Amino acid sequence: MTDTTTNISSDKESPPWLIQFKEVYENLTKHNLESLGLIYDDNICFEDPIHKVVGYADVIAYFDDVYSNVASCKFEIYHFIGTPTEAAVYWNMHFQHPKLKSGEKISIMGHSHLKATDNKIIYHRDYYDLGEMLYENIAVLGNLIKFLKKRTHQ
Repeated sequence: MTDTTTNISSDKESPPWLIQFKEVYENLTKHNLESLGLIYDDNICFEDPIHKVVGYADVIAYFDDVYSNVASCKFEIYHFIGTPTEAAVYWNMHFQHPKLKSGEKISIMGHSHLKATDNKIIYHRDYYDLGEMLYENIAVLGNLIKFLKKRTHQ
């Protein structure tokens, strides 16, 4: 059996929807959430470790809520692989939340699984360490988690 999958690993080989995804997310702010309409299908299914949201209007409402609670949020996409209709995207997210880590910048690594049809993303699932993002950055709980991690790595 012959494998007909084409692996994509650079901008010049990528389908338009993947290039546009990278551009939208690297420039996304609370002031331009409507740019998500350039990449998402009306029936988008978006999942992350906390939520599952279906439908473009609900995804926008979710992002609006998330972005209203952070002082800043910036994505840095550093690698992606895929086919013309599916991709894995690897990124760093740098954000500041007034109630986490005394408002200091927090950086986490993650990746997204994307599926597209007709140059629009129909499925987007984010994978990241929720503990690293949230729990480790809450004063008392964070210290306990760091202590436990240190103990398990001895």
